[in-house]
Amino acid sequence: MMQSTMQDFPLNIGMIFRHGRALHGDSEIVTFEGEASRHASFAEVADRVERLAVGLRALGIQPGERVATFMWNTQEHLEAYFAVPMQGAVLHTLNIRLFPEQLAYIVNHAGDKVIVVDDVLAPLLARVAGELDTVEGYVVVGDGDVAVLEDAAREGVPFVRYHDVLANADPGSFEFPEVDEWAPAAMCYTSGTTGNPKGVVYSHRSTFLHTIGIQTGSGLPYTWNDRLLPIVPMFHANAWGAPYAAWMAGADLLMPGRYLQAEPLAKFIASERPTVTCAVPTIWADLLRHSENHDVDFSSLQRITCGGAAVPRALMEAFQDRFGIRMLQAWGMTETSPVAAISLPPRGVEPGTKEEMDWRTFTGRPLPGVELRIVDDDGVVLPWDGEAVGEIEVRGSWITGSYYGDPAPEKFDDGWLRTGDIASVTPNGYVKISDRSKDVIKSGGEWISSVELEGHLIAHPDVVEAAVIAVPDPRWDERPLACVVLRDGSTVCAADLRDFLASYVAKWQLPERWTFIAEVPKTSVGKFDKKVLRAQHAEGELEVEEL
Repeated sequence: MMQSTMQDFPLNIGMIFRHGRALHGDSEIVTFEGEASRHASFAEVADRVERLAVGLRALGIQPGERVATFMWNTQEHLEAYFAVPMQGAVLHTLNIRLFPEQLAYIVNHAGDKVIVVDDVLAPLLARVAGELDTVEGYVVVGDGDVAVLEDAAREGVPFVRYHDVLANADPGSFEFPEVDEWAPAAMCYTSGTTGNPKGVVYSHRSTFLHTIGIQTGSGLPYTWNDRLLPIVPMFHANAWGAPYAAWMAGADLLMPGRYLQAEPLAKFIASERPTVTCAVPTIWADLLRHSENHDVDFSSLQRITCGGAAVPRALMEAFQDRFGIRMLQAWGMTETSPVAAISLPPRGVEPGTKEEMDWRTFTGRPLPGVELRIVDDDGVVLPWDGEAVGEIEVRGSWITGSYYGDPAPEKFDDGWLRTGDIASVTPNGYVKISDRSKDVIKSGGEWISSVELEGHLIAHPDVVEAAVIAVPDPRWDERPLACVVLRDGSTVCAADLRDFLASYVAKWQLPERWTFIAEVPKTSVGKFDKKVLRAQHAEGELEVEEL
């Protein structure tokens, strides 16, 4: 049988690292520290990556063992992104916003051996340190006091400072192994909206291919002329792959650290001049409101990638009209590495037109390397006709085929990942998610999209946030309850908002039940936490007005 003549060359994170180091040594990493920023070149960071790898090996880390990070988006976090997997260990990014019991569960479930922690986050980690059975050491980034963590940790567990680990390491004393492309590189846990969080383990190969997928023309490629501001946390789904893609391309990386509020973010944007950026919709909504009463300079921004939740059309239009910035949706999940689809409009559509905005409101079009289908409740594959609605299932080279230590067969269908997202797909492959399967409102045998109602409500000038949930109804089984956050001083009432919605949706979809709240609860990754609202409604904690 004929064989190819191609080299068997491993697709691993080391290859990404070597490429960026060799070609883009003068690109830079910028870390914001509130009042000023510190800068380091790719060449300088690469040297520190080698030192960190040596230092971790000196701490006893062996191939296959887990090194966790409990960190903001910083230069040091990027260094761990490379040093840990390149020496054959597994990077485990810990979500700092998890409830303590969830955090303790995933550290123990993953078997983390060492945790690299920012000094400012020591009090958060201290809440669970005594329960972390597998942790044998802490590496502390920064010179801050971490006595509260030291007191809470199990007796005898050592603490070392990050700068000492690097200072004591001789990079010439360690040769990076050529890690097999199928070896585990990193792991993330789902946000655990139901039951315990589930672990997803990424291979070197899947990470490399995901990076290439982002960098294709069908993705959102970065170049060495870009300055990328990843606001999406590096502890959530690998910051949507942005750190590896930027390093491969030579794009400067602007790290916001812990300064994620609108005022410091706007200051960082004005001073460091990013060209591209990525974050969840709530970040951009906050920045938009901030811009209404403060002078801001967003003139450097050319493109915003927005995902993690449905992006309201009103938000995209506001950034386009007010600042001339193009906002594009991306879709994915922890299980898909995470980017699986992007809402680039089809060819022939004129930029800046209403037609282009119509296409941008779609959830996205699958990237090359991702196959997607929709199925009904009986598992029947539905057509891509823009009308049929079913659950999205995906498969591909960077899609998980199982969970770590948890088979969860209900999440997989004959080799396809069941996403839980309900959608239609146009004949040319544009996905339109109408809801999560657990959030869709089934009223009198018909489906009402909570996402659609929320998108229209947020377009009202007096609405800051809006979440719609299903509540029991004696006649229709379920009806929508609109949970709305209004601007300070607003006199808008439920009837006004219902009349506003009537211009966009059918009369039978209009909510009869309304509640006005101070803030929509958020999950650990910034999404609306509707299970909290459903629980509050069930307990009678929401003041509901019926029209």
